[in-house]
Amino acid sequence: MVAKIALKAATYAIDKPYDYAVPAELTVTLRPGMRVIVPFGAGNRRTEGIVLALEAQGPAGVSLKPVLTVLDDSPVLDGEAIKLALWMRERWFCTVYDAARAMLPAGLYYALQDQWKVAEGVDREAAFEAAGKSDHARQVVELLFANGGCADVTAIREAFGTKDPNPALKLLRDKGIITLETSASRGVGDKTEQVATLAMPAQEALDQAAARRRTAPLQYAVVELLCVIGEASTKELCYFTGASSSTLRALAKSGVITLEKREVYRRVQVEGVEQLAEPVLNGEQQAAFDSLNALAAGNKPAAALLYGVTGSGKTQVYLKLIYETLRRGRTALVLVPEISLTPQLMRLFSSHFGEQIAVLHSSLRAGERYDEWKRIKAGEARVVIGTRSAVFAPLKGLGLIVLDEEQEGTYQSENVPKYHARDVAKFRCVQHKALLLLASATPSIETMYQARQGAYQLFTLKQRYNQRPLPPVEIVDMKGELRSGNGTDLSGVLTRALADTAARGEQAILLLNRRGASRMVSCGECGEVPTCPRCSVHLTYHSANGRLMCHYCGHSQPLPPACPSCGGTLNFIGAGTQKVEEELTEALPGREVLRMDADSISATHSHEKLFSRFERENIPVLLGTQMVAKGLDFPNVTLVGVINADQSLYVDDYRAGERTFSLLTQVVGRAGRGVRGGRAVIQTYTPDNDVIRCAARQDYDGFYQQEIALRRLRGCPPFRDLFVLTASGKLEAAVLRTCMRLRRTLEGWLRLPAYEGLEVQLLGPAPASIAKINERYRYRLTMACANTKPVRDMIAALLRAAQTDKENKGVSVTADVNPLD
Repeated sequence: MVAKIALKAATYAIDKPYDYAVPAELTVTLRPGMRVIVPFGAGNRRTEGIVLALEAQGPAGVSLKPVLTVLDDSPVLDGEAIKLALWMRERWFCTVYDAARAMLPAGLYYALQDQWKVAEGVDREAAFEAAGKSDHARQVVELLFANGGCADVTAIREAFGTKDPNPALKLLRDKGIITLETSASRGVGDKTEQVATLAMPAQEALDQAAARRRTAPLQYAVVELLCVIGEASTKELCYFTGASSSTLRALAKSGVITLEKREVYRRVQVEGVEQLAEPVLNGEQQAAFDSLNALAAGNKPAAALLYGVTGSGKTQVYLKLIYETLRRGRTALVLVPEISLTPQLMRLFSSHFGEQIAVLHSSLRAGERYDEWKRIKAGEARVVIGTRSAVFAPLKGLGLIVLDEEQEGTYQSENVPKYHARDVAKFRCVQHKALLLLASATPSIETMYQARQGAYQLFTLKQRYNQRPLPPVEIVDMKGELRSGNGTDLSGVLTRALADTAARGEQAILLLNRRGASRMVSCGECGEVPTCPRCSVHLTYHSANGRLMCHYCGHSQPLPPACPSCGGTLNFIGAGTQKVEEELTEALPGREVLRMDADSISATHSHEKLFSRFERENIPVLLGTQMVAKGLDFPNVTLVGVINADQSLYVDDYRAGERTFSLLTQVVGRAGRGVRGGRAVIQTYTPDNDVIRCAARQDYDGFYQQEIALRRLRGCPPFRDLFVLTASGKLEAAVLRTCMRLRRTLEGWLRLPAYEGLEVQLLGPAPASIAKINERYRYRLTMACANTKPVRDMIAALLRAAQTDKENKGVSVTADVNPLD
């Protein structure tokens, strides 16, 4: 038997299914989707792989290396997941192994450790004799015997320093003196607990314990409790009866109880949840639900866009659809863009579906995430809520996938594989004949275009669920504030509104999408600005720790008392959440301000705890970055303020207008969701900008018409896709030379008959928006054209050629489609 295996050690240039011989003892147990250890390359280095397929016979006359070890008891990927991994490789220019690994929880990953051992029967004298006059080989032998006959590869490399130990290791291995062994350790193991159960009928056990009640009262207490509840963990039994583990062992020895290990799941507990009835829909929601439910029940793949104003009750429609999906015996998946939204949705969905819920996101502990994945795979959870990576949840019989706030950039991965959750969800819906529901108050331009072209069915909710009007929005021109002598980041209008809101016992949410205290620090004398030594960015000042920090590589340094170059006074330019927090404390004396950003979130101060505290303690002001702008529902929030609406608008990105409009519209929609109504204040230096005015009016249709016309003129998505080839390396000249070679190669290929008639525009090479990150320079080549298979095949061939070209030594080349930055 032959196994076709995707290897971890294979780079994209040499990625393919590799053939390995399956030993006779593994032919019964080995199945596709299992992970194995195999030898790879000339040195037979051990590497991990995933079995893609099994065949009865391999190629004739070819000697195959054997599978060494099987790592899994059962497949971690089924046939559908393997097909998805193969599709992802073609779509996003990654290896099959990378795609498969993205589907698995981190707790399932194995770490391989290579260890050289002195072969059995070889003594010290024979080993030194085999080493001969080779100083390196003698050093290896000395090291192995000094460490008890074995040493891992890392220790050997450290002992050799800058010298290469491989020739000496090969010499000793070829002579049979040493052997290479590979051990695999998993990041997280299964959690078990000891459970006690009665080994005989309850009355008989009670009679037997009663006979010794005077001499062994704790044994009687344990048996009495087990007669009532049937079984319990030994930990609970000891806690409630005062018994010790020796008492339980004595009962087990006498045959009264049995003790066994059982697996338990590590789960995040949702407390204080009451069971709720199915949601009651209004007329507009019911009409949308009826049509969506008909699509979901059609037993064929379908896609729809649910476009509704903020507060229109889109979530109630999802809930109703999930109820119907479960009644049909199928499962459902709900994706959210931010971890901060998961706790609120988890509480809501738990009140409807109880133990059928599983949650997957990166803030879970590795053990919790692993156990939730196991519950889903075992069919114990039928509704999954999570962030981007939850799109790979191993649900069987998938009937519905919902992408909430589908326009958010967080659905696109920035790491390899650089997939978009929406595209993966489409593929899975085709596999399962399921409904994909995209939902938002501000759909992405691409999604709305597809809906209006008929690729998706479009359903609209025009009114808020509770018939409350959308909050009125006031635009404040900050230039006028400066002319009147107000140099703070809070306008007079917003400060008065905050004071009035707090006085009424109501709450406010303020948005400023920049963490830290000041965007940068500048010398007032010479104009010098501290920059990151590893990146081409200015350092951001954080007042909480008094340090200048880089948000890209993590570099940190103390704020100097004066300019290091000339000794001049340092000025703080721009505002972050920490600075505005200080201004709010001054403007609202005696009022608490809760700040939520990446610096304030930690294991002890999670999103859930901060949001819960904001609601429970009725804290007057919640100030935060974009994590406070979406999906939150606090009835007592009657005021929303946007500190600097221009911040994301004037950047070099064709999506800048769309992102700004979406963020402003979403955060304004957090106000007035209860019975008291609400208002919003948007602060800007460009009050006449069309994007800001459309957001203030909540006029998505007007914004869409302007934006789609601009996209058509510029040849941006949805009219063309952008393939971006990025070269990065430590030497800027080498990176630029590689980009120039890529462009010349592309220009030559595009003149071939196969690509005749292809409308394409080549741009670059040009530096990335941040040209240097963590000591690596980045240049890009952009190709704007239709995303077709021949084009993707051409890009893949170019990547393979670039990665195998010796002239590109020290330079890595990657490809991305419609990247976020």
